[in-house]
Amino acid sequence: RFQIQRGKTDPTSYKSLGDCFRTIFQREGLLGFYKGIFPPILAETPKRAVKFFTFEQYKKLLGYASLPPGLAFAVAGLGSGLTEAVVVNPFEVVKVTLQANRNAFTEQPSSFVQAQQIIKANGLGLQGLNKGLTATLGRHGVFNMVYFGFYFNVKNILPVNKDPNLEFLRKFGIGLVSGTIASIINIPFDVAKSRIQGPQPVPGEIKYRTCFKTMATVYKEEGFLALYKGLVPKIMRLGPG
Repeated sequence: RFQIQRGKTDPTSYKSLGDCFRTIFQREGLLGFYKGIFPPILAETPKRAVKFFTFEQYKKLLGYASLPPGLAFAVAGLGSGLTEAVVVNPFEVVKVTLQANRNAFTEQPSSFVQAQQIIKANGLGLQGLNKGLTATLGRHGVFNMVYFGFYFNVKNILPVNKDPNLEFLRKFGIGLVSGTIASIINIPFDVAKSRIQGPQPVPGEIKYRTCFKTMATVYKEEGFLALYKGLVPKIMRLGPG
């Protein structure tokens, strides 16, 4: 919601994270927080499988290139993220469309109906169910590159604890920091993706069309910090994850 609003002049702008929670609860009910939950559930298993399987495969391939381990992890992460993005993007288009809808949960279409409407109106291509693919490639590619590069390098530096509880905290802490740093670095791609896949300012007129042009438009019209909209809820979601 934060990423698709266009500054303080936007009549639907939220004042803060707390205001966003209160407004959604008051206007859309408790189920308003679960809009668009079905597409991520459907995508989660193939997404994780592709993410970790391809990371291992790219890592093996890079072993023949005699790259330093740190760089190899980062490049393998980039490759896994780009591959993952191709799998999840159609689900993201449906999810963003559903989550941008401010009607009550019971008044909006189901995930399958929403997907059918998108395909019927714009097809399966870059204007339809694969809209915003470049931004999704950037989002997942950059995130995985930073995450895997940081996680595995730091994990190999910090000594392993024999105490299982401390070892859990060590890995969790490294993962939390990795996810937080990766979220901070890749969020401009996330904002661009949300703008492209979400509702356009003028119905029937496409303002946000390509990834880097969308970033430039947001920066020009709303300032540098607009590229970091939604950072706090993003870190709250992806850091612990």
